Amino acid sequence: MPGPDIRTDENVHGEMSTTPTTTVHSGVEAKTEKKLTVLETHGYILGRTIGSGSYATVKVANSDRHNCQVAIKIISKFQAPGDYLKKFLPREIEVVKGLKHENLIRFLQAIETTHRVYIVMEYAENGSLLDIIRKDQHIDESRGRRWFRQLVEAVDYCHERGVVHRDIKCENLLMDNSLNIKLSDFGFARGHMKPKNGVYALSETFCGSYAYASPEILKGVPYRPQDSDIWSMGVVLYAIVYGRLPFDDTNYTQLLKQVQNKVSFPREPKISTECRKLITKILAPLKLRAKIPQILADPWLSPHQSSKDEDLDAKPDAASKEEIKSVNMNGTVTFDRKFEEVK
Repeated sequence: MPGPDIRTDENVHGEMSTTPTTTVHSGVEAKTEKKLTVLETHGYILGRTIGSGSYATVKVANSDRHNCQVAIKIISKFQAPGDYLKKFLPREIEVVKGLKHENLIRFLQAIETTHRVYIVMEYAENGSLLDIIRKDQHIDESRGRRWFRQLVEAVDYCHERGVVHRDIKCENLLMDNSLNIKLSDFGFARGHMKPKNGVYALSETFCGSYAYASPEILKGVPYRPQDSDIWSMGVVLYAIVYGRLPFDDTNYTQLLKQVQNKVSFPREPKISTECRKLITKILAPLKLRAKIPQILADPWLSPHQSSKDEDLDAKPDAASKEEIKSVNMNGTVTFDRKFEEVK
């Protein structure tokens, strides 16, 4: 398996290591073998499962080395697609090793064996943003502003270092014990994407989740992933304040039409004009889409803005009167639908 600094235990058969111990039976000293798992040899004791997919499982573990709980992503080499093992997984490990930001899940260690790859990460004990939205139905603007700013700053940090995420969504925004956003899951991330002579490299790998995908990705044309990350952040902001997704991903043809039209807003909950304006600036055609510096300076997001939201009771604008084709975030739709190529 290519990839930087992955500890390899290829001599381990069945992913068990053996440590000889001595026991005494009826006064006769005999040697026995105490079997340890690969993770145990590295000081990790697995606990409960907190996530699972078609070829990976995430478990909580106690770590002697770090003296805390960690999250371990366990990837089966037999079940994972070859393209993922050869391309995306090594890229993910390379990318996350170089990132350190308070709003990014911290990478701790990678371990490879004959059958599996283990990625050890910081554990965010308060679940995901999606969990909170489903519980609270929607997020008030005060909390939403704080969390969205944390997301924007995390993505800005990544982009400044030439890293694009390409799978920003509510499920991948985890919460630590102080309820701070932690962007996670860099499985589709790519590094070395800084512009050269002012020219940004385009991506032709169409990855992510339909409901959060930008129009250019859905059209299947080469795209600048930084701009697509920004679009996905706009979908997240909409989901935060409205408790639902702005676009219905159950029908691709309809979805493609929706993302190319001006975003519409439901009448309830009542959201400030400033917030709606910011969402509109982000969920906009490529040429008009806001950049990160514009988003950080936006009146709704700026910490220097009083944000009194005097117009909460104002009449809904024309867009609010349109039919709302959004998806409730109550578990009735599939949120993790992935695609690798759009025809």
